[in-house]
Amino acid sequence: MTNREGRNQYGQGMTERDEYGNQIDPSRRLDDLNDSTDVASLPPTLYMWRINNKLGDRIIMPADTISLNFQNTNLVEGMTGHYNYLGNLGTPRLSRFYFERTKDEPTIFMAPYSTFYQRPEDVNFTNSNVPFSNLTYYTAGNKIDAEELFKSYFSVNANKRLAFGFQTNYLYGRGFYANQSTGHFNAGVFASYIGDRYQMQFIYNNYTLRANENGGITDDRYITRPEALTDGKKSYDPANIPVRLESTANRNSDFYVYLTQRYRLGFTRTIERIQEKKKTDTPTRKNKARAGLKISNGQDENIDTGTILDGILGDSLVQPNKDTIVIKDFIPVTSFIHSFKIERARHKFRSNGEPKGMYENSYLDETASRDSTQALKIDNTFGIALLEGFNKYAKAGLTAYLSHRVSRYNLMNLDLQSDRMIERFTEQELYLGGELAKKQGKAIHYNITGEVGLLDKAIGQFNVTGNLNLRFKFLKDSIHFNAGASISNTLPSFYMRHYRSNHLAWDNDEMEKELRTRIQGELAIPAWGTNLKVFMENIKNYTYFNHKALPTQEKENIQVISAVLAQNFRIGIFHLDNEVIWQKSSNENDLPLPAITTYSNLYIVTKLAKKVLTLQLGADMRYFTKYYAPGYCPAIQQFHIQDEASRVEIGNYPIISAYANFHLKRTRFFVMMSHVNCGMGNSNYFYVPHYPLNQGVLKMGISWNFYD
Repeated sequence: MTNREGRNQYGQGMTERDEYGNQIDPSRRLDDLNDSTDVASLPPTLYMWRINNKLGDRIIMPADTISLNFQNTNLVEGMTGHYNYLGNLGTPRLSRFYFERTKDEPTIFMAPYSTFYQRPEDVNFTNSNVPFSNLTYYTAGNKIDAEELFKSYFSVNANKRLAFGFQTNYLYGRGFYANQSTGHFNAGVFASYIGDRYQMQFIYNNYTLRANENGGITDDRYITRPEALTDGKKSYDPANIPVRLESTANRNSDFYVYLTQRYRLGFTRTIERIQEKKKTDTPTRKNKARAGLKISNGQDENIDTGTILDGILGDSLVQPNKDTIVIKDFIPVTSFIHSFKIERARHKFRSNGEPKGMYENSYLDETASRDSTQALKIDNTFGIALLEGFNKYAKAGLTAYLSHRVSRYNLMNLDLQSDRMIERFTEQELYLGGELAKKQGKAIHYNITGEVGLLDKAIGQFNVTGNLNLRFKFLKDSIHFNAGASISNTLPSFYMRHYRSNHLAWDNDEMEKELRTRIQGELAIPAWGTNLKVFMENIKNYTYFNHKALPTQEKENIQVISAVLAQNFRIGIFHLDNEVIWQKSSNENDLPLPAITTYSNLYIVTKLAKKVLTLQLGADMRYFTKYYAPGYCPAIQQFHIQDEASRVEIGNYPIISAYANFHLKRTRFFVMMSHVNCGMGNSNYFYVPHYPLNQGVLKMGISWNFYD
């Protein structure tokens, strides 16, 4: 993540380009540093990247040294409050912004934990000339109901090409309401080798996620109208408010191994660079002797990079105040690509003393549940790419690939007369895909990707996506314009078609493929602090969970349109950042969305303590209009449409927080009082029906980077 200037804490830009507008590989800069003999005097220099999950393409990104709004990085509702969630840290969530919702990979049970679970494309790789580590800690509340999150990240280079590291994340939310505690743990290792010809990235992650379920409070009036209840209190302590479930919990465990590698064929090009000689440079007999070396046919003959030449190179006269540096640059032409992933996900639901009538059906037991399922997926992708830019005629890169997946699922057998307790399902998918992309240059970038299914469940499925990025000048300001379009025809995931549990079970082999057509555009003017995005999508056979928490499809077309405007203002040290989202669904019953979602952040930024300490002091507000938000079903950990007979609206309630955020060299820390307006107005602070948010809570956090 970057700060407002788009730079990391070393003052380096997000991307560095040569005179032709092509992005310079940051590893080249590290090569220069690692080849130096005076390593002890070098400042810490690093770069980070993420990978594309399908082909393993690297996406260079700046180091996470965000100085502004650090206080929001741990919020389940997201940096600007897009997500509905159950109130406690680490609970399931669902974005109110439709175009931010992701698919249910690896399973529908892991998808709601996107605040904690990292897919391979979310993992940060680091390459640095010194070991890099980060420790981050967040806390809120007291010993009885505290929320805590600890993160650690470490990366070290064995040499300038090979790097490896590990990360751990531990989350514990005791919960302010009864039986709502969460406990998540993640441990993972990663490694990378970025050579001229061979490149590799490896990830292993293991997750354990535990969440107690309380089913929501028994009566919303404990929050909205406490004086109307028999005790006549003006407010109730959250821990004493009755809840629907008292001995119920979900547990998910997931691990995956991901490996992407490629071998590149190409040629070596010799480049001479002339730069100003340092003032301390003085001619020596050794340098003069080296000045007699010749260069024939443009190739280097025993001239070391960085050598100062005083004399004649070939037929050229030496410039006394200049250094000539000869660099060998590898130009890749073709890549052979292989990506591999194996992932196993397990889900368990345990419940005792379930209230009568909470679920419509009980296939095994009316008062207790012992549900479980397991999914195993193995993916292999093989590709070949003709790379962009190896000569003046190669204006774009072209890639073709073949992707295969085999999946195995274990479900409970609800037939009590059967000897088999488990039913096993196996599916295969084979896709042929390709990509045409232009990623180099200053003004225009584009890519077109597509794939079509060839085998088993993949037959009839396809996905085509195109994106165009333009950069141009207008009245001395830089303007960015992005446009995209996609069309996909995909089968609903396995768990939307098949599942077995004590209270909920379905087999939907008759489900048809979802046909989605989307267009979108973005206009950004960084100098004005303006960003405008527009989205439109048409969905046929939209698949969702109905009021009974069972998956179903809407056969009629549904259209969704949205506009997102972000506008930031600044006068001196005063800042006002705003985001407004407008959405409209053509079918509010099956796909309900709030019409307006807003975020505003008013703050000052100033320097203290001889200008070495940065202070951000302010308050922000999250708000969305009323709508019939999806409810939550603990038995399957899914958000679903509310029953029309008993549905309730949520929204039209602002959440205001005040904070002080500090940045001192390598350290960031904050103090925030969240939900300071609790108890004011209508007190309808629900993001999910019957699941109130926490009341005013003092939150603190610190993040410390180490370079040694």
